[in-house]
Amino acid sequence: MIQRHWTCVAHPELADTYERHLRTEIFPRIAELQGFVSATVLRREFNEGSAFRIVTEWTSLQAVRGFAGEDVEAAVVPDEVQAMMLRFDERVAHYVVRERVEGEGEG
Repeated sequence: MIQRHWTCVAHPELADTYERHLRTEIFPRIAELQGFVSATVLRREFNEGSAFRIVTEWTSLQAVRGFAGEDVEAAVVPDEVQAMMLRFDERVAHYVVRERVEGEGEG
C-alpha cells in the first residue's frame, strides 16, 4: 500500500470552495481509477488561510502512475485549484504503509 501526501494553503475565503471541489469533482474522478483505495482531507486554520494535507492511498506505485503519470512525484494541481491557493507543493511525498493498527473507536 502506498500513501501519497500533498499540502497546500488555500485563500481563507476559498477554503470551503476548495474542499467542496475535492468532494464533488476530484475524489469522484480518482475513485474510478484502478488501484485507488481512499482519500483523507486534513485541514488546519491559520491567520493567512487554511492549510490542507491531502492523503490518498493506492495499492501500488504503478496505480499512482495511473493518476499522476510517469513522474509520480509531480503534484497534479488543475488550474482552477491553483487559483484557490496561496501556495502548494509542486512535489508530493510517497510512503509505503508498513503497518496499520486500528482501534475500536468511540461508542
